[in-house]
Amino acid sequence: MNPPSLNPLSLRLLALMGAVLAIAGCHPAPDQATFTAAMNSYLAQRGDLCLGKSAWPIDVTQHEIDVGGRNARQMPPLERLGLVSSSVAKVVVDDEGTKHEMKVRRFELTEAGRRYLVQRDAKTRDFCAAHLTLDRVVGWKLGRSERGPDTHALVTYTYRIDAAPWTGDSEIQKVFPVVAGMVRGAGTTQLEENFVRTERGWVAVDLPGA
Repeated sequence: MNPPSLNPLSLRLLALMGAVLAIAGCHPAPDQATFTAAMNSYLAQRGDLCLGKSAWPIDVTQHEIDVGGRNARQMPPLERLGLVSSSVAKVVVDDEGTKHEMKVRRFELTEAGRRYLVQRDAKTRDFCAAHLTLDRVVGWKLGRSERGPDTHALVTYTYRIDAAPWTGDSEIQKVFPVVAGMVRGAGTTQLEENFVRTERGWVAVDLPGA
């Protein structure tokens, strides 16, 4: 008896199934361990919680003090805690082509404050209050990226935090509310991070090589 023949449609379906299986074999479905490793790698590189103060010294003008500008509010508590020191300095201001001197309050990091100056990348240093590490991966949602289907993932996670002792100061918590909220949210607040699948595995979108 001759074996049954396959019609063209069946052949196309078999070819498609073979392609799907081949892709699955090259890229197994990600699991908890996959994204736990990816999140640990990401936070090791980008887990610093910084204050956006990369250019030192920081000069505060009288106008900033009068209107309650950010640095005018944030620098004094840091000075009280011994992380910065201040002095009066003169700077030259160019006011529409007319240059004149202006007195400013100049804040510089002390030896204690320099302990919290972190090199964020090859060009940028920032004053940082804490470092996040992974608590657990809560879940993930796969999607499409320019690389194709199931090559993007939105990962939800909770975190642990190693915060500087001075973040417990009540005035610091008032002038740096984001830091205070992150410290309080350790272990419970859920954050999200975007990943793409690369030849090296799952990599956070904002890391080099993603």
